[in-house]
Amino acid sequence: MQFDFETIMDRRGKDALAIDALGSGWAPGAPKEGFDAIPMWVADMNFPTVPTVCEALAERIAHPAFGYFDARDEYFDAIIRWQRDRNGVTELLPEHIGYENGVLGGVVSALGAFCSKGDAVLVHSPTYLGFMMSLKNNGYNAVASPLVQDENGVWRMDLADMEQKLAQNRIHAAIFCSPHNPTGRVWTREEIEAAMALYKKYDVVVISDEIWSDIIRPGYRHVPTQSVSADARERTIALYAPSKTFNLAGLVGSYHIIYNSYLRDRVEKESSLSHYNSMNVLSMHALIGAYRDEGRAWVDELCAVIAGNVDYACDFIAANFRGISVFKPEGTYMLFIDCAEWLAEHGKTLSELLQAGWDVGVAWQDGTQHGGTTHIRLNLALPLARVKEAFARLKEYVL
Repeated sequence: MQFDFETIMDRRGKDALAIDALGSGWAPGAPKEGFDAIPMWVADMNFPTVPTVCEALAERIAHPAFGYFDARDEYFDAIIRWQRDRNGVTELLPEHIGYENGVLGGVVSALGAFCSKGDAVLVHSPTYLGFMMSLKNNGYNAVASPLVQDENGVWRMDLADMEQKLAQNRIHAAIFCSPHNPTGRVWTREEIEAAMALYKKYDVVVISDEIWSDIIRPGYRHVPTQSVSADARERTIALYAPSKTFNLAGLVGSYHIIYNSYLRDRVEKESSLSHYNSMNVLSMHALIGAYRDEGRAWVDELCAVIAGNVDYACDFIAANFRGISVFKPEGTYMLFIDCAEWLAEHGKTLSELLQAGWDVGVAWQDGTQHGGTTHIRLNLALPLARVKEAFARLKEYVL
């Protein structure tokens, strides 16, 4: 491979929540003596980012002034090229692109522009914890439409349930997660078309979180929500970021794509009200550095590495852990593991199982935070050697 996905980085004391927060009370517990921590809970990567990001930052830092600025043309050009080359998006113009302080900030701005406090908002369950916290903290009511697993364990949208919830609750805003977090589904064009037809029928503004759109398993393809129909293009607020793809969350910097000028004007007005939804000059240069040709090649290798880690983990679970089941994710680098049968067979609670893993340094995450019932969420964006070590410890000491 051209890039380094094997070096085990020491992130201690380097502003890494995944390591430094362990044992803080709200994070996974710190390991017992004799075990180092393997960070598998926060959805960031334990790989060094593509070198062009650091090069772009170093070049900008060499100039010792960081005053007020406007986004460069190169910023918009980089996004337009990236969306064209990765997602087949055409006719995207700079005017359709706007900065957001994180995808969740964009979600809150979009809801503030089109919802009243107390309004119901449709989400799928299980769902990303950040959505639920943002809805609750801003006075909106989440109405969950459960995803269901078919006979092959594939997570599917329940269109009949979605329609019932939309009609009964008079819902006019929905958060759509594509690829889906935490299940790892990469929705097909036909699935997105069906969902968007319902949203059109009930006049729903769709906030589409597509932050995971670059991390796709070989053999699958991300379909932008806005691309499936003329109506979807006009009713969707799409949110993207380089942060998940290139491990840049600490720099803060996401963007929206909104084609409908009415939606765009209202979202941008709402986003501006705090006077602090403003781009960081270094995050701008980081995106420009990431979205170069080298970044495209880096992401292709990243996806292959993650696919290998997923294959290893899922094969290991099937061969060694009776009563543990998992859907092999089609996108993202997270596993959503169902431990129901194992817990029943061993008379254990999910909390006890989580603690047993934390004790031996496997810092995995309580999946009930994301709407699971007997689930654990596990980050596989680590060097394969660390993935193997984590599963070896689980086999010897935990499961």
